[in-house]
Amino acid sequence: MKTLKNWTLAGQYTDHIELLVDERHLFCLYVLENTLFRVLIKRNGELALNRTWSIAPEADVPWEGRDRLSVAGFGLPGYQLQHDGETLTLATSHLRVTVHQPLWLEWEYCNADGDWQPLAADRPTSAYLLNAHGDGVAHYQRRYASERYYGLGEKTGDLERSGRRFEMRNLDAMGYNAASTDPLYKHIPFTITRRTDVSFGLFYDNLSSCWLDLGNEIDNYHLAYRRYQAEAGDLDYYLFFGPQVLDVTKAFVRLTGKTHFGPKWSLGYSGSTMHYTDAPDAQQQLQQFIQLCRQHDIPCDSFQLSSGYTSIGNKRYVFNWNYDKVPQPKQLSKAFHDAGLKLAANIKPCLLQDHPQYQQVAEQGLFIRDSESDRPERSSFWDDEGSHLDFTNPATVRWWQQGVTEQLLAMGIDSTWNDNNEYEVWDGEARCHGFGQPIAIKHIRPVMPLLMMRASLEAQQRFAPHLRSYLISRSGCAGMQRYVQTWSGDNRTSWQTLRYNTRMGLGMSLSGLFNVGHDVGGFSGDKPDAELFVRWVQNGVMHPRFTIHSWNDDATVNEPWMYPAATPMIREAINLRYRLMPYFYTLLWLASTDDEPMLRPTFLDHEHDERTWRETDDFLIGRDVLVASVVEQGQRQREVYLPDNGDGWYCFYSGQWYSGGQTIVLDAPLERLPLLVRAGAALPMSQRLGHVDISADDRRELRLFPTKGCGRSAGMLFEDDGESYGWQQDNALWLRWQAVSDNARIELTVAAKGHFKPAWQTLDITLPADETRELWVNGTRCNTYALS
Repeated sequence: MKTLKNWTLAGQYTDHIELLVDERHLFCLYVLENTLFRVLIKRNGELALNRTWSIAPEADVPWEGRDRLSVAGFGLPGYQLQHDGETLTLATSHLRVTVHQPLWLEWEYCNADGDWQPLAADRPTSAYLLNAHGDGVAHYQRRYASERYYGLGEKTGDLERSGRRFEMRNLDAMGYNAASTDPLYKHIPFTITRRTDVSFGLFYDNLSSCWLDLGNEIDNYHLAYRRYQAEAGDLDYYLFFGPQVLDVTKAFVRLTGKTHFGPKWSLGYSGSTMHYTDAPDAQQQLQQFIQLCRQHDIPCDSFQLSSGYTSIGNKRYVFNWNYDKVPQPKQLSKAFHDAGLKLAANIKPCLLQDHPQYQQVAEQGLFIRDSESDRPERSSFWDDEGSHLDFTNPATVRWWQQGVTEQLLAMGIDSTWNDNNEYEVWDGEARCHGFGQPIAIKHIRPVMPLLMMRASLEAQQRFAPHLRSYLISRSGCAGMQRYVQTWSGDNRTSWQTLRYNTRMGLGMSLSGLFNVGHDVGGFSGDKPDAELFVRWVQNGVMHPRFTIHSWNDDATVNEPWMYPAATPMIREAINLRYRLMPYFYTLLWLASTDDEPMLRPTFLDHEHDERTWRETDDFLIGRDVLVASVVEQGQRQREVYLPDNGDGWYCFYSGQWYSGGQTIVLDAPLERLPLLVRAGAALPMSQRLGHVDISADDRRELRLFPTKGCGRSAGMLFEDDGESYGWQQDNALWLRWQAVSDNARIELTVAAKGHFKPAWQTLDITLPADETRELWVNGTRCNTYALS
């Protein structure tokens, strides 16, 4: 690679400046917001890819992609420019960048006192590199000992990424090691850098395979550095100032698109296993699941059909029903619907070479094309070879949506599970239609799953336009939160996986993927023993996505009743999830409207508390519930550090209060997950322990955990019909509360907004058992609030 060195000012515009570098390349500096700048290099004055699918600061991007040079949706506040000999400076009220000669950038932020402070800097020696002949770009920044690195989406190991090197190259990582395997399924080259006083985000908008080194690499000829390198495409990055980590995460979501607001039932327990649909009597096995849920009194809202329903022999063929296994798909769907359960069907974007429709699809030109011929590309897929569908071809999108509609939705399937969509096409020059502008696959591999899930979403929306859609996707890139819920892929059964999957989920959440979870119990390998399974379920019910899914080596099935002695503990954990359903649903609403992460590392709300920055097995679900998962075999007591929040924490079960900023030891019997609640919080809870049914959910509790002594706190509860877009016409209930307490009384003020009338009409307010202060609700001494 060749280092970019000498520059001159080539142009000044309202939103950016351009530098001519080495008399060949254009170096563009955009000022998009007061806290958001962008750097874009045009090699020889041109872009390798003139579109992006990740940047969506307003509405969704066009199918064919957003013009890479577009600044639509940004505030464009203007900037101050100073050009003084060997340096050039651009500044807003919050962020300032200085361009040095030879080329490297130095970033500063304006603190609360109005003083400019160092934020970030490029490596002064060889900061920007381009391959002299062909593809490949690199960017080197200074690395400081005081920095902590987070983000990168779905990655294994510790939540803090410092000192390691990572690769973005979407792979079907079956049975991965949750502590060390890399790369995995998703492509999100986004980092959060935490310094002692401030945080900033850095997102590289490049969809080719890339590497991010965060301190693993050392070179004697340079100061300590961090490195980004991509095999192809443009060097195009966004740098944005926090000042806190939460601000950075929210800014990244605003940059790449808001979280999809799915139906309420998507937060319920979802059953799944490869075993049922692989069985020769799949329909009978599936319908038996309904009976087993009833028999064991396990609430459930959906079931995910693994791909065995499409099989011919041992292989899988998308949009092909195996009528020997499932002779009556509509009857199957009806049986699930009658029981209150939805169905999600697995679909794959690659047609094996002997797929019944392969020749027809090939003749229509719907596959990605081989780089050296006009034939479809061929790649390894599911024990054979197949060709991947090209979702940059509108004809492919139409074919896919027809299959989703006729083969799934018309059969009574409610949702699509977009799987095996890593697009392992290793002929980098394989040609994609590109919506009329051909593109090599190396530039857009992660876009394919993004467009696949969008095609599925729009098919579902057209089929049932009055219902909010629910979709799942395993692979994707930044922006996938606009369409789907996701999970951490085909994990392996072990205590280590249970521990590190939690960190993976938190890493995804910091990176804008809020609606996430894991295959509870482990997908591959040995079946979990009873203790591991119980602890995994207890952990899983406190994640946004809760699915028990397996393909165990010994053909056993992970099910709530797999160990009779443990079934009561499993039932209690799942019941806890359903009691907390109003809280989870409010969190999903806040994620979609206010960009609030659902899963939260403890430091996210307690940055001032240095102890929260240590690696931990604890996490928050929402701001209010501290989850102390048990991830060690045989453990029956659990040390928990309580973040210093100023008000303290309550034990969820006993109501005992603890001050923050200390480590306590909680009993952790096998039948109970240690949980704490932030003092000042109020948890909306349901008494219904069954599948989501708005008409039957007729009791609502607000469990109030008041501040000790004098204090003030506030919160909200969101309710609607759970499935429509009625909230857009104010047909929802936004119930906001505020609590003010002193040593004698607790005054709760509750106010409702919106036209929705839930089945429950009275909110029962409960307090911890040892709370002796008087409770006043809207000026009356009572413990209820009645909807008017």
